[in-house]
Amino acid sequence: MVTKKSIFIIGAGPGGLATSILLAKSGANITILEKSDKIGGRTSSITENGFKFDLGPTFFLYPQALEKVFQSVGLNLMDEIEMERLDPQYRIIFKSGGHIDATNDIKVMSDQIKNFAPEDAKGFSKFMNENREKLRKMEPCLTNPFLNIFSLLSPRLLKLLPMVKPHQSLDTYLKRFFKDPRIRLAFSFQSKYLGMSPFVCPSLFSILSFIEYEYGIFHPKGGCNEITKVMAQVATDNGVEIKLNEPVEKILFNENKATGIRTKTGDYKADAIVINADFARAAQTLIPNKQRSRWKDNKIENKKFSCSTFMLYLGIKGRYDVPHHNVYIAEDYKSNLQDIECRHVLSKSPSFYVQNACVTDPSLAPKGNSTLYVLVPVSHEHENIDWAENKNNYRNLIIKELEKVGFVDLEDRIIYEKVITPADWSNQYNIHLGSTFNLSHNLKQMLYLRPRNRFEDCEGVYLVGGGTHPGSGLPVIFESAGITSKLIAEDIILN
Repeated sequence: MVTKKSIFIIGAGPGGLATSILLAKSGANITILEKSDKIGGRTSSITENGFKFDLGPTFFLYPQALEKVFQSVGLNLMDEIEMERLDPQYRIIFKSGGHIDATNDIKVMSDQIKNFAPEDAKGFSKFMNENREKLRKMEPCLTNPFLNIFSLLSPRLLKLLPMVKPHQSLDTYLKRFFKDPRIRLAFSFQSKYLGMSPFVCPSLFSILSFIEYEYGIFHPKGGCNEITKVMAQVATDNGVEIKLNEPVEKILFNENKATGIRTKTGDYKADAIVINADFARAAQTLIPNKQRSRWKDNKIENKKFSCSTFMLYLGIKGRYDVPHHNVYIAEDYKSNLQDIECRHVLSKSPSFYVQNACVTDPSLAPKGNSTLYVLVPVSHEHENIDWAENKNNYRNLIIKELEKVGFVDLEDRIIYEKVITPADWSNQYNIHLGSTFNLSHNLKQMLYLRPRNRFEDCEGVYLVGGGTHPGSGLPVIFESAGITSKLIAEDIILN
Protein backbone atom coordinates (compact mmCIF):
# COMPACT_ATOMS: atom_id res chain seq x y z
CA MET A 1 0.00 0.00 0.00
CA VAL A 2 1.39 3.40 -1.03
CA THR A 3 1.55 5.91 1.80
CA LYS A 4 0.03 9.27 0.96
CA LYS A 5 2.42 12.22 0.94
CA SER A 6 1.81 14.87 3.63
CA ILE A 7 1.95 18.53 2.62
CA PHE A 8 1.74 21.17 5.36
CA ILE A 9 0.98 24.81 4.60
CA ILE A 10 1.88 27.45 7.18
CA GLY A 11 -0.77 30.18 7.04
CA ALA A 12 -4.34 30.34 5.76
CA GLY A 13 -3.88 33.49 3.70
CA PRO A 14 -4.94 33.66 0.03
CA GLY A 15 -1.69 32.08 -1.20
CA GLY A 16 -1.88 29.15 1.19
CA LEU A 17 -5.56 28.56 0.51
CA ALA A 18 -5.04 28.69 -3.27
CA THR A 19 -2.11 26.25 -3.03
CA SER A 20 -4.20 23.84 -0.96
CA ILE A 21 -7.03 23.89 -3.52
CA LEU A 22 -4.63 23.36 -6.43
CA LEU A 23 -3.14 20.33 -4.63
CA ALA A 24 -6.44 19.01 -3.29
CA LYS A 25 -6.92 16.50 -6.13
CA SER A 26 -3.29 15.32 -6.06
CA GLY A 27 -3.86 12.40 -3.70
CA ALA A 28 -1.71 13.93 -0.96
CA ASN A 29 -2.87 14.84 2.54
CA ILE A 30 -3.01 18.64 2.66
CA THR A 31 -3.07 20.43 6.03
CA ILE A 32 -3.08 24.17 6.70
CA LEU A 33 -1.84 25.39 10.09
CA GLU A 34 -3.06 28.89 10.97
CA LYS A 35 -1.96 30.79 14.08
CA SER A 36 -5.08 32.98 14.18
CA ASP A 37 -8.63 32.02 15.11
CA LYS A 38 -9.80 32.85 11.57
CA ILE A 39 -8.67 32.33 8.03
CA GLY A 40 -7.52 34.96 5.55
CA GLY A 41 -4.37 36.48 7.00
CA ARG A 42 -4.25 40.08 5.77
CA THR A 43 -7.29 39.23 3.64
CA SER A 44 -9.49 38.69 6.69
CA SER A 45 -12.02 41.03 8.27
CA ILE A 46 -12.68 43.25 11.27
CA THR A 47 -16.25 42.88 12.54
CA GLU A 48 -17.44 45.05 15.43
CA ASN A 49 -20.78 46.58 16.49
CA GLY A 50 -22.44 45.60 13.22
CA PHE A 51 -19.67 47.16 11.10
CA LYS A 52 -17.52 45.01 8.83
CA PHE A 53 -14.22 45.99 7.22
CA ASP A 54 -11.61 44.23 5.13
CA LEU A 55 -8.42 44.15 7.17
CA GLY A 56 -6.20 44.53 4.11
CA PRO A 57 -6.96 44.35 0.36
CA THR A 58 -10.14 46.06 -0.82
CA PHE A 59 -9.53 46.02 -4.60
CA PHE A 60 -10.34 42.76 -6.39
CA LEU A 61 -9.09 42.70 -9.95
CA TYR A 62 -8.08 40.27 -12.67
CA PRO A 63 -10.42 37.49 -11.51
CA GLN A 64 -8.92 35.25 -14.20
CA ALA A 65 -6.06 34.39 -11.83
CA LEU A 66 -8.40 33.07 -9.13
CA GLU A 67 -10.71 31.50 -11.72
CA LYS A 68 -7.91 29.03 -12.59
CA VAL A 69 -7.78 27.95 -8.94
CA PHE A 70 -11.53 27.30 -8.80
CA GLN A 71 -11.48 25.50 -12.15
CA SER A 72 -8.92 23.04 -10.78
CA VAL A 73 -11.69 21.55 -8.61
CA GLY A 74 -14.46 21.93 -11.17
CA LEU A 75 -15.97 25.20 -9.93
CA ASN A 76 -16.75 28.56 -11.51
CA LEU A 77 -15.55 31.56 -9.51
CA MET A 78 -18.50 33.81 -10.34
CA ASP A 79 -20.95 31.09 -9.33
CA GLU A 80 -19.31 30.79 -5.92
CA ILE A 81 -18.76 34.47 -5.02
CA GLU A 82 -21.23 37.29 -5.71
CA MET A 83 -19.36 40.22 -7.24
CA GLU A 84 -20.19 43.60 -8.72
CA ARG A 85 -17.99 45.29 -11.29
CA LEU A 86 -17.50 48.93 -10.31
CA ASP A 87 -17.95 51.87 -12.66
CA PRO A 88 -16.34 54.22 -11.99
CA GLN A 89 -13.58 51.93 -10.82
CA TYR A 90 -12.36 54.66 -8.48
CA ARG A 91 -12.15 58.43 -8.24
CA ILE A 92 -8.70 60.04 -8.31
CA ILE A 93 -8.78 63.39 -6.51
CA PHE A 94 -5.90 65.82 -6.89
CA LYS A 95 -5.59 68.02 -3.83
CA SER A 96 -4.26 70.69 -6.19
CA GLY A 97 -7.67 70.63 -7.91
CA GLY A 98 -9.83 68.40 -10.11
CA HIS A 99 -10.60 64.71 -10.23
CA ILE A 100 -10.89 61.78 -12.65
CA ASP A 101 -13.52 59.05 -12.43
CA ALA A 102 -11.56 56.09 -13.81
CA THR A 103 -13.55 54.07 -16.33
CA ASN A 104 -12.72 51.61 -19.10
CA ASP A 105 -14.94 53.55 -21.52
CA ILE A 106 -12.30 54.87 -23.94
CA LYS A 107 -14.26 57.96 -24.97
CA VAL A 108 -15.37 58.96 -21.46
CA MET A 109 -11.88 58.44 -20.05
CA SER A 110 -10.25 60.32 -22.93
CA ASP A 111 -12.65 63.24 -22.47
CA GLN A 112 -11.75 63.45 -18.77
CA ILE A 113 -8.05 63.43 -19.61
CA LYS A 114 -8.72 66.15 -22.19
CA ASN A 115 -10.05 68.41 -19.43
CA PHE A 116 -6.61 68.32 -17.80
CA ALA A 117 -4.39 68.17 -20.86
CA PRO A 118 -5.93 68.24 -24.37
CA GLU A 119 -2.76 66.88 -25.97
CA ASP A 120 -2.90 63.78 -23.73
CA ALA A 121 -6.44 62.74 -24.73
CA LYS A 122 -5.27 60.26 -27.39
CA GLY A 123 -2.75 58.73 -25.01
CA PHE A 124 -5.24 56.47 -23.24
CA SER A 125 -6.06 54.24 -26.21
CA LYS A 126 -2.37 54.12 -27.19
CA PHE A 127 -1.45 53.11 -23.63
CA MET A 128 -4.09 50.37 -23.62
CA ASN A 129 -3.03 48.94 -26.97
CA GLU A 130 0.66 48.78 -26.09
CA ASN A 131 0.11 47.32 -22.64
CA ARG A 132 -2.32 44.71 -23.93
CA GLU A 133 0.55 43.34 -26.00
CA LYS A 134 2.99 43.80 -23.12
CA LEU A 135 0.85 41.71 -20.74
CA ARG A 136 0.40 39.00 -23.37
CA LYS A 137 4.15 38.69 -23.75
CA MET A 138 4.84 38.96 -20.02
CA GLU A 139 2.28 36.38 -18.90
CA PRO A 140 4.70 33.41 -19.04
CA CYS A 141 7.01 35.31 -16.66
CA LEU A 142 4.16 35.54 -14.14
CA THR A 143 3.23 31.86 -14.33
CA ASN A 144 6.63 30.14 -14.41
CA PRO A 145 9.31 29.79 -11.72
CA PHE A 146 12.71 31.48 -11.83
CA LEU A 147 14.86 28.95 -10.01
CA ASN A 148 18.37 29.69 -11.31
CA ILE A 149 20.34 32.34 -13.09
CA PHE A 150 19.89 30.63 -16.46
CA SER A 151 16.15 31.32 -16.27
CA LEU A 152 17.03 35.02 -16.65
CA LEU A 153 18.76 34.24 -19.95
CA SER A 154 15.89 32.40 -21.59
CA PRO A 155 15.07 33.50 -25.16
CA ARG A 156 11.51 34.27 -24.04
CA LEU A 157 12.69 36.75 -21.41
CA LEU A 158 15.38 38.30 -23.58
CA LYS A 159 12.81 39.02 -26.30
CA LEU A 160 10.78 40.94 -23.72
CA LEU A 161 13.51 43.41 -22.80
CA PRO A 162 12.89 45.97 -25.58
CA MET A 163 9.23 46.20 -24.59
CA VAL A 164 9.41 46.10 -20.79
CA LYS A 165 12.43 48.47 -20.55
CA PRO A 166 13.38 47.18 -17.07
CA HIS A 167 15.75 50.03 -16.18
CA GLN A 168 13.22 52.74 -17.02
CA SER A 169 10.96 54.07 -14.27
CA LEU A 170 7.20 53.83 -14.55
CA ASP A 171 6.82 57.63 -14.62
CA THR A 172 9.41 57.98 -17.39
CA TYR A 173 7.69 55.28 -19.45
CA LEU A 174 4.31 57.02 -19.11
CA LYS A 175 5.73 60.25 -20.55
CA ARG A 176 5.40 58.55 -23.94
CA PHE A 177 1.61 58.75 -23.54
CA PHE A 178 0.92 61.60 -21.11
CA LYS A 179 2.73 64.92 -20.74
CA ASP A 180 0.69 66.16 -17.78
CA PRO A 181 2.20 64.84 -14.50
CA ARG A 182 -1.28 64.52 -12.95
CA ILE A 183 -2.39 62.12 -15.69
CA ARG A 184 0.79 60.12 -15.25
CA LEU A 185 0.02 59.83 -11.54
CA ALA A 186 -3.46 58.56 -12.39
CA PHE A 187 -1.83 55.68 -14.26
CA SER A 188 1.03 55.06 -11.83
CA PHE A 189 -0.29 55.40 -8.27
CA GLN A 190 -0.87 51.63 -8.54
CA SER A 191 2.84 51.22 -7.87
CA LYS A 192 1.80 51.69 -4.24
CA TYR A 193 0.31 48.18 -4.47
CA LEU A 194 3.97 47.16 -4.56
CA GLY A 195 4.95 49.65 -1.88
CA MET A 196 6.98 51.69 -4.39
CA SER A 197 7.16 55.19 -5.85
CA PRO A 198 6.33 55.51 -9.58
CA PHE A 199 9.58 57.44 -9.94
CA VAL A 200 11.63 54.34 -9.07
CA CYS A 201 9.19 51.50 -9.79
CA PRO A 202 10.27 49.56 -12.93
CA SER A 203 8.25 50.45 -16.01
CA LEU A 204 7.13 46.88 -16.59
CA PHE A 205 4.52 47.49 -13.86
CA SER A 206 2.52 49.69 -16.21
CA ILE A 207 0.51 46.48 -16.61
CA LEU A 208 -1.07 47.13 -13.18
CA SER A 209 -3.20 50.05 -14.31
CA PHE A 210 -3.79 48.37 -17.67
CA ILE A 211 -5.26 45.31 -15.93
CA GLU A 212 -7.64 47.54 -13.97
CA TYR A 213 -8.98 49.19 -17.12
CA GLU A 214 -8.99 46.05 -19.26
CA TYR A 215 -10.52 43.58 -16.82
CA GLY A 216 -12.23 45.81 -14.26
CA ILE A 217 -12.28 46.20 -10.50
CA PHE A 218 -14.85 44.17 -8.58
CA HIS A 219 -16.44 44.32 -5.16
CA PRO A 220 -17.18 40.89 -3.68
CA LYS A 221 -20.34 41.21 -1.58
CA GLY A 222 -19.24 41.29 2.04
CA GLY A 223 -15.73 42.42 1.11
CA CYS A 224 -12.56 40.77 -0.17
CA ASN A 225 -12.45 38.69 3.02
CA GLU A 226 -15.40 36.75 1.61
CA ILE A 227 -13.07 35.44 -1.08
CA THR A 228 -10.83 33.71 1.44
CA LYS A 229 -13.85 32.42 3.38
CA VAL A 230 -15.20 30.77 0.25
CA MET A 231 -11.75 29.47 -0.65
CA ALA A 232 -11.48 27.87 2.79
CA GLN A 233 -14.84 26.17 2.28
CA VAL A 234 -13.80 24.94 -1.18
CA ALA A 235 -10.56 23.62 0.29
CA THR A 236 -12.27 21.70 3.10
CA ASP A 237 -14.94 20.39 0.71
CA ASN A 238 -12.07 18.89 -1.29
CA GLY A 239 -10.38 17.20 1.65
CA VAL A 240 -8.01 19.88 2.94
CA GLU A 241 -7.75 20.08 6.74
CA ILE A 242 -7.50 23.57 8.24
CA LYS A 243 -6.34 23.86 11.85
CA LEU A 244 -6.92 27.28 13.41
CA ASN A 245 -5.27 28.60 16.59
CA GLU A 246 -2.21 26.49 15.86
CA PRO A 247 0.87 28.69 15.41
CA VAL A 248 3.96 26.97 14.06
CA GLU A 249 6.94 27.21 16.42
CA LYS A 250 9.64 25.82 14.14
CA ILE A 251 10.35 23.72 11.08
CA LEU A 252 12.11 20.44 11.86
CA PHE A 253 15.15 19.34 9.86
CA ASN A 254 17.33 16.31 9.24
CA GLU A 255 20.52 18.03 8.12
CA ASN A 256 19.21 20.42 5.44
CA LYS A 257 16.02 18.55 4.61
CA ALA A 258 12.78 19.68 6.22
CA THR A 259 11.04 16.72 7.83
CA GLY A 260 8.24 18.24 9.86
CA ILE A 261 6.67 21.03 11.86
CA ARG A 262 6.43 21.70 15.58
CA THR A 263 3.43 23.43 17.16
CA LYS A 264 2.18 23.71 20.71
CA THR A 265 0.20 20.49 20.21
CA GLY A 266 3.16 18.44 19.04
CA ASP A 267 5.18 17.48 15.98
CA TYR A 268 3.88 16.74 12.47
CA LYS A 269 5.84 14.75 9.89
CA ALA A 270 5.85 16.38 6.48
CA ASP A 271 7.05 15.50 2.98
CA ALA A 272 6.86 19.17 1.98
CA ILE A 273 6.22 22.45 3.79
CA VAL A 274 4.79 25.59 2.22
CA ILE A 275 5.39 28.91 3.97
CA ASN A 276 2.49 31.28 3.37
CA ALA A 277 3.53 33.88 5.93
CA ASP A 278 5.54 37.08 5.76
CA PHE A 279 8.81 35.80 4.30
CA ALA A 280 11.34 37.80 6.33
CA ARG A 281 9.60 37.20 9.66
CA ALA A 282 8.86 33.52 9.00
CA ALA A 283 12.35 32.70 7.71
CA GLN A 284 14.02 34.20 10.77
CA THR A 285 11.67 32.65 13.32
CA LEU A 286 10.95 29.22 11.84
CA ILE A 287 14.25 28.30 10.15
CA PRO A 288 17.54 28.46 12.11
CA ASN A 289 20.05 30.88 10.64
CA LYS A 290 22.55 28.04 10.09
CA GLN A 291 20.04 26.29 7.81
CA ARG A 292 19.91 29.29 5.48
CA SER A 293 22.89 29.70 3.17
CA ARG A 294 21.52 32.46 0.93
CA TRP A 295 18.90 34.13 3.12
CA LYS A 296 20.74 34.56 6.41
CA ASP A 297 19.52 37.11 8.94
CA ASN A 298 22.06 39.75 7.94
CA LYS A 299 21.12 39.45 4.25
CA ILE A 300 17.43 39.82 5.03
CA GLU A 301 18.13 42.90 7.15
CA ASN A 302 20.03 44.48 4.25
CA LYS A 303 17.19 44.01 1.77
CA LYS A 304 14.90 46.84 0.74
CA PHE A 305 11.36 46.57 2.09
CA SER A 306 8.19 48.28 1.02
CA CYS A 307 6.41 51.09 2.76
CA SER A 308 3.82 50.43 5.44
CA THR A 309 0.30 51.73 5.99
CA PHE A 310 -1.44 53.72 8.70
CA MET A 311 -5.03 52.47 8.87
CA LEU A 312 -8.31 53.91 10.12
CA TYR A 313 -11.41 51.71 10.17
CA LEU A 314 -14.36 54.00 10.89
CA GLY A 315 -18.01 53.17 11.48
CA ILE A 316 -19.98 56.37 10.96
CA LYS A 317 -23.50 57.81 11.17
CA GLY A 318 -25.07 58.22 7.76
CA ARG A 319 -23.22 58.00 4.47
CA TYR A 320 -21.06 60.30 2.35
CA ASP A 321 -21.92 60.85 -1.31
CA VAL A 322 -18.60 59.75 -2.79
CA PRO A 323 -17.69 56.69 -4.91
CA HIS A 324 -16.74 53.27 -3.58
CA HIS A 325 -12.96 53.80 -4.04
CA ASN A 326 -11.27 57.20 -3.69
CA VAL A 327 -7.58 58.02 -4.10
CA TYR A 328 -6.42 61.43 -2.86
CA ILE A 329 -3.13 62.63 -4.36
CA ALA A 330 -1.07 65.06 -2.27
CA GLU A 331 -0.37 68.45 -3.80
CA ASP A 332 3.37 67.78 -3.45
CA TYR A 333 3.33 64.07 -4.26
CA LYS A 334 7.07 63.77 -4.74
CA SER A 335 7.78 65.25 -1.32
CA ASN A 336 5.21 62.92 0.23
CA LEU A 337 7.03 59.95 -1.33
CA GLN A 338 10.38 61.28 -0.10
CA ASP A 339 8.95 61.42 3.43
CA ILE A 340 7.94 57.77 3.15
CA GLU A 341 10.88 56.20 1.33
CA CYS A 342 13.91 58.37 2.11
CA ARG A 343 13.39 60.68 5.06
CA HIS A 344 11.22 58.20 7.03
CA VAL A 345 9.10 60.91 8.59
CA LEU A 346 5.35 61.53 8.71
CA SER A 347 3.98 63.83 6.01
CA LYS A 348 1.87 66.75 7.16
CA SER A 349 -0.14 66.63 3.93
CA PRO A 350 -0.13 63.00 2.79
CA SER A 351 -1.80 61.11 -0.01
CA PHE A 352 -4.38 58.58 1.14
CA TYR A 353 -7.09 56.17 -0.01
CA VAL A 354 -10.67 55.97 1.25
CA GLN A 355 -13.08 53.11 0.64
CA ASN A 356 -16.73 54.12 1.00
CA ALA A 357 -17.99 50.58 0.48
CA CYS A 358 -21.57 51.00 1.68
CA VAL A 359 -22.53 52.89 -1.47
CA THR A 360 -22.20 49.49 -3.15
CA ASP A 361 -22.76 47.10 -0.24
CA PRO A 362 -25.04 48.38 2.57
CA SER A 363 -24.69 45.01 4.36
CA LEU A 364 -21.35 46.18 5.77
CA ALA A 365 -22.96 48.50 8.35
CA PRO A 366 -26.11 48.77 10.48
CA LYS A 367 -29.04 50.49 8.75
CA GLY A 368 -28.52 54.24 8.49
CA ASN A 369 -24.75 53.95 9.03
CA SER A 370 -21.74 53.19 6.85
CA THR A 371 -18.05 52.31 6.90
CA LEU A 372 -14.97 54.25 5.89
CA TYR A 373 -11.69 52.41 5.37
CA VAL A 374 -8.77 54.84 5.29
CA LEU A 375 -5.26 53.82 4.20
CA VAL A 376 -2.32 56.22 4.42
CA PRO A 377 1.01 55.05 2.95
CA VAL A 378 3.76 55.72 5.50
CA SER A 379 7.31 54.62 6.19
CA HIS A 380 7.88 51.11 7.42
CA GLU A 381 9.15 50.91 11.00
CA HIS A 382 12.09 53.27 11.46
CA GLU A 383 13.83 54.87 14.41
CA ASN A 384 12.65 58.28 13.19
CA ILE A 385 9.02 57.45 14.06
CA ASP A 386 7.86 56.38 17.50
CA TRP A 387 4.31 55.14 16.93
CA ALA A 388 3.48 54.97 20.62
CA GLU A 389 4.13 58.70 20.70
CA ASN A 390 2.75 59.63 17.26
CA LYS A 391 -0.32 57.40 16.86
CA ASN A 392 -2.97 59.74 18.30
CA ASN A 393 -1.58 62.92 16.77
CA TYR A 394 -1.34 61.34 13.33
CA ARG A 395 -4.85 59.96 13.66
CA ASN A 396 -6.11 63.50 14.39
CA LEU A 397 -4.19 64.92 11.43
CA ILE A 398 -5.74 62.37 9.05
CA ILE A 399 -9.25 63.09 10.33
CA LYS A 400 -8.67 66.80 9.66
CA GLU A 401 -7.31 65.99 6.18
CA LEU A 402 -10.44 63.95 5.46
CA GLU A 403 -12.67 66.81 6.59
CA LYS A 404 -10.77 69.19 4.30
CA VAL A 405 -11.50 67.05 1.22
CA GLY A 406 -15.24 66.77 1.82
CA PHE A 407 -15.89 64.39 4.71
CA VAL A 408 -17.67 67.16 6.62
CA ASP A 409 -18.09 66.79 10.40
CA LEU A 410 -16.41 63.36 10.27
CA GLU A 411 -15.13 63.51 13.83
CA ASP A 412 -18.66 63.99 15.17
CA ARG A 413 -20.06 61.14 13.08
CA ILE A 414 -17.68 58.38 14.21
CA ILE A 415 -19.42 55.56 16.09
CA TYR A 416 -16.70 52.91 15.87
CA GLU A 417 -12.97 53.30 15.31
CA LYS A 418 -9.93 51.07 15.02
CA VAL A 419 -6.39 52.24 14.23
CA ILE A 420 -3.52 50.09 12.96
CA THR A 421 0.02 51.49 12.73
CA PRO A 422 3.20 49.99 11.22
CA ALA A 423 4.15 48.89 14.74
CA ASP A 424 0.85 47.02 14.98
CA TRP A 425 1.43 45.35 11.61
CA SER A 426 4.78 44.18 12.96
CA ASN A 427 3.80 43.17 16.49
CA GLN A 428 0.25 41.88 16.03
CA TYR A 429 0.36 40.57 12.47
CA ASN A 430 4.00 39.38 12.29
CA ILE A 431 4.98 41.51 9.29
CA HIS A 432 8.69 42.37 9.15
CA LEU A 433 9.14 46.14 9.74
CA GLY A 434 5.38 46.45 9.26
CA SER A 435 6.10 46.42 5.50
CA THR A 436 2.62 45.52 4.34
CA PHE A 437 3.68 45.02 0.71
CA ASN A 438 6.65 42.79 1.60
CA LEU A 439 10.04 43.00 -0.13
CA SER A 440 10.23 45.88 -2.59
CA HIS A 441 9.93 45.02 -6.27
CA ASN A 442 13.09 46.66 -7.53
CA LEU A 443 15.24 44.96 -10.17
CA LYS A 444 17.55 43.48 -7.53
CA GLN A 445 14.63 41.78 -5.79
CA MET A 446 12.63 40.30 -8.66
CA LEU A 447 12.42 37.02 -10.57
CA TYR A 448 15.46 34.84 -9.75
CA LEU A 449 16.69 37.44 -7.22
CA ARG A 450 13.54 37.14 -5.09
CA PRO A 451 13.17 34.27 -2.58
CA ARG A 452 12.21 31.38 -4.84
CA ASN A 453 9.02 29.35 -4.87
CA ARG A 454 11.12 26.26 -4.27
CA PHE A 455 13.05 27.76 -1.37
CA GLU A 456 16.68 27.42 -2.35
CA ASP A 457 18.08 27.25 1.18
CA CYS A 458 16.17 24.22 2.48
CA GLU A 459 15.13 21.02 0.74
CA GLY A 460 11.42 20.35 1.06
CA VAL A 461 10.48 23.97 1.82
CA TYR A 462 8.39 26.03 -0.62
CA LEU A 463 7.15 29.62 -0.57
CA VAL A 464 3.91 31.22 -1.69
CA GLY A 465 2.62 34.78 -1.36
CA GLY A 466 3.94 38.30 -1.78
CA GLY A 467 7.46 37.50 -0.56
CA THR A 468 8.27 35.16 -3.43
CA HIS A 469 7.98 35.26 -7.22
CA PRO A 470 6.03 36.88 -8.90
CA GLY A 471 5.31 39.35 -6.02
CA SER A 472 2.59 41.24 -4.13
CA GLY A 473 -1.10 41.76 -4.87
CA LEU A 474 -3.93 39.22 -4.86
CA PRO A 475 -3.84 38.23 -8.56
CA VAL A 476 -0.07 37.80 -8.44
CA ILE A 477 -0.28 35.79 -5.21
CA PHE A 478 -2.75 33.43 -6.90
CA GLU A 479 -0.23 33.03 -9.74
CA SER A 480 2.47 32.22 -7.17
CA ALA A 481 0.21 29.47 -5.82
CA GLY A 482 0.01 28.01 -9.31
CA ILE A 483 3.80 28.00 -9.62
CA THR A 484 4.40 26.54 -6.16
CA SER A 485 1.75 23.82 -6.43
CA LYS A 486 3.22 22.64 -9.75
CA LEU A 487 6.71 22.42 -8.22
CA ILE A 488 5.40 20.38 -5.28
CA ALA A 489 3.53 18.06 -7.61
CA GLU A 490 6.68 17.49 -9.67
CA ASP A 491 9.11 17.20 -6.76
CA ILE A 492 7.11 15.40 -4.09
CA ILE A 493 3.78 13.95 -5.14
CA LEU A 494 4.78 12.39 -8.48
CA ASN A 495 8.00 10.90 -7.06
